[in-house]
Amino acid sequence: MSRTVTVGLDGSPRSLAAAHWAAGEAWSRRLALRVVHALDWHSFTYAPLTGTDTLTQWTQRMPHEAETRLRRDHPDLRIINEQITREPVASLLAAAEDAELLVLGSRGLSRVAGFLVGSVALSVVARAEIPVVLVRADAAPDEEGRPRHPAITSRAAVCRDVVLGLDLRRPADRLLEFAFDAAARRGAALRVVHGWSQPDTYGYTAPFDAELAIQDASELRDVLRPWREKFPDIEVNEQSVVGSAAGHLVDASADASLVVVGRFTHGPWPGPRIGPVTHAVLHHSSAPVAVVAYR
Repeated sequence: MSRTVTVGLDGSPRSLAAAHWAAGEAWSRRLALRVVHALDWHSFTYAPLTGTDTLTQWTQRMPHEAETRLRRDHPDLRIINEQITREPVASLLAAAEDAELLVLGSRGLSRVAGFLVGSVALSVVARAEIPVVLVRADAAPDEEGRPRHPAITSRAAVCRDVVLGLDLRRPADRLLEFAFDAAARRGAALRVVHGWSQPDTYGYTAPFDAELAIQDASELRDVLRPWREKFPDIEVNEQSVVGSAAGHLVDASADASLVVVGRFTHGPWPGPRIGPVTHAVLHHSSAPVAVVAYR
């Protein structure tokens, strides 16, 4: 199968928002959109059952209605609609094997409460080898509540920063390339946020170390230098901050088109794992979040 942007569809508002976001991403990458749907993903909390409309009937009708809306809003996009019978985590991970990008929806709460990320989404993020993007139900809505197609989004919205959370201990090329490429395709600036810690002496944090701050900022510039040369047209803004980067990334997400974070797959902890910074960003970001796995 040729490469695609793949989205998981369960009929909920968050998955429909994810499908429209994924359609825009597929359009920008010149790829087909693969919509993956299965009966046993559904919840009675959002199935609009009326009269004689059973859950099975609604489940059969919903993917076709979603595809009709996607084709109306993205007439130049090739869409592959696929129904499957396996449980969702295994189905999505299998679908991801032939995808460049996997997109899922997350139910948005308030800005204070942040994302309510479901167990399926977290399980997929913790296991997927390809980048996974989580999209809030209210991400980039148009007048009818649908995420905008890149061709019709206002210039101001299109040019919002791509924000990258970068750990200088593991500045993976795969993570950097994804973030720079995302900024290039959007015609946006890239804001790179790195958090560093003051030395801890006998349980007490030392006073602010200006020399250490200068050293950290210099290391960040050195890591980004070859990528600036590879993407000379991208405006890169560096932000070296004291402490965990999580809060700064969440703050930056309010004005971002996309937040990019990493998931280190070969740490000392056994089994699938999402790091604390990535976990916090997934739950509280206002913008879509791309999680890129790397070794």
